[in-house]
Amino acid sequence: MSSKMHFYQSVARAACDHGVDTMFGLMGDANLFMVDSFVRDCGGRFVPAAHEGSSVLMALAYSHVAGKVGVATVTHGPALTNCVTALTEGVRGHIPMVLLAGDTPVANPRHLQGIDQRELVKATGAGFEQVRAPDTVGKDVARAFYRAQVERRPIVLNMPADFMWQEVEHQVEVLSVFTAPGGVAEGGILDEAIGMIASARRPLILAGGGAVAARDQLIRLADRLEAPIATTLKAKGLFNGHPYNIDIFGTLSTPAAYDLIAQSDCIVCFGTGLHDFTTDRGKLMKGKRIVQVDIEPTAIGGGLHPDAALLADAGLTAETILYWLDQAEIPASGFTSELDIGVLTAHPAGTGKAADGCVNYVHALERLEQALPKDRVLVTDGGRFMTEVWCRISAPDPKSFVVTANFGSIGLGLQEAIGAGLAAPGRPVVLFSGDGGFMMGGINEFNTAVRLGLDLIVIVANDSAYGAEHIQFLDRKMDPSLTEFHWPSFAGIATSLGGQGIEVHSEAELETALAALETRDRPVLIELRLDPHDVPRMRI
Repeated sequence: MSSKMHFYQSVARAACDHGVDTMFGLMGDANLFMVDSFVRDCGGRFVPAAHEGSSVLMALAYSHVAGKVGVATVTHGPALTNCVTALTEGVRGHIPMVLLAGDTPVANPRHLQGIDQRELVKATGAGFEQVRAPDTVGKDVARAFYRAQVERRPIVLNMPADFMWQEVEHQVEVLSVFTAPGGVAEGGILDEAIGMIASARRPLILAGGGAVAARDQLIRLADRLEAPIATTLKAKGLFNGHPYNIDIFGTLSTPAAYDLIAQSDCIVCFGTGLHDFTTDRGKLMKGKRIVQVDIEPTAIGGGLHPDAALLADAGLTAETILYWLDQAEIPASGFTSELDIGVLTAHPAGTGKAADGCVNYVHALERLEQALPKDRVLVTDGGRFMTEVWCRISAPDPKSFVVTANFGSIGLGLQEAIGAGLAAPGRPVVLFSGDGGFMMGGINEFNTAVRLGLDLIVIVANDSAYGAEHIQFLDRKMDPSLTEFHWPSFAGIATSLGGQGIEVHSEAELETALAALETRDRPVLIELRLDPHDVPRMRI
């Protein structure tokens, strides 16, 4: 089926052909008419951001929470350069999204905003797809969406501005994406892996972000082995409610869980790249048999070299291992009978003591864990504050947990919180940010959340410093004053931007702020005033 229309209309229609109903972005010369057509002709929803990079971040979180390709659009030149950090974040997080990026006119190579956009995108690790000619637009859009899903990364579709008003014949072009589980473990390596697992006396099952869909199969395998189960940060919340869930594996473990991991003799890893934070730079894996299962070849051996590696689907492999354990009548390990899960999952408690005019951070997190809405989507920005949040604030499941630290950046959290909120209507979004991160990205977009009417709760951990740098000066017995800042009142800013801001300087004010959450009717920001000398070290 085809029909005549302008190029910009065909791009908008092609996005709708791929099921896109929400598009994030910032309009400019090379995309404004496409956005208008998406809204007026296709009935789509356009979410305008205050900064181009924000629109990409919103789309990344939308993709993660909604489980489909996120879409953003920006114009050319500086608009695209503003997206470099966000695109890199999406690449490192393996998040499928499409960025519809305008480009300067092909006929004007000396355009003021001209830049080699292909080379810029390549530097981020994102994919690049060029609209080759006006009459190939349907195929080029389809190719971008296909690649985003198969390659699990952002794809930038480059659209020259001088194509926009050319007339084209629109044709529906949607490519089938083959997403069936790939690979069933078999052969000699499978036999070796099963032998290692069968002979283990203290086995442990570890699941990463690549194994989220295999929850039930992994639990059946763990129960059969009588092995405790754990997750990487990316899979936080996957095993909520299981009696032998020791929560996050690695530097974010409780002291007791860390010791338990050290005592285990076989770690069976599903869908995790085993990076340095998970393995504590390899220390936690010494003296153990490591079995690694992943569908991605590049994930195998990236952090450390396993004793057995199975390039296969997590769920199918867990079922296969379970089948052969039963066939061989291998007895359970009995490891879980030794465990006290209450001890293994208890992080050191907060004292409640703090400097005058400040609250104790750990104590505040413990109270927030009790008081925040249970059906929340949890989003975390980057910074010194974040590791305690990861350890102490729960998420219902991995899809309801958005990490914005894939590239080690700060200032990305509020933008992703907005995307998460639009992907999960009716659910509250809780964002934890530091003061530096909020100044960098939060102020830009807090009013966007207000305009959208989102149910957003922002917790700003304000130690009036760049904490990760502050602690390094203290460790060297140097003056940390260059890392310290006299910020404005974040609570006051939130109120001026149309939300509700609450400053917390004491335990009593913390309780008042928590009570105010029960009657919230707009985005709320709670500013925790912290002593920079009293914020715990990062657990990395």
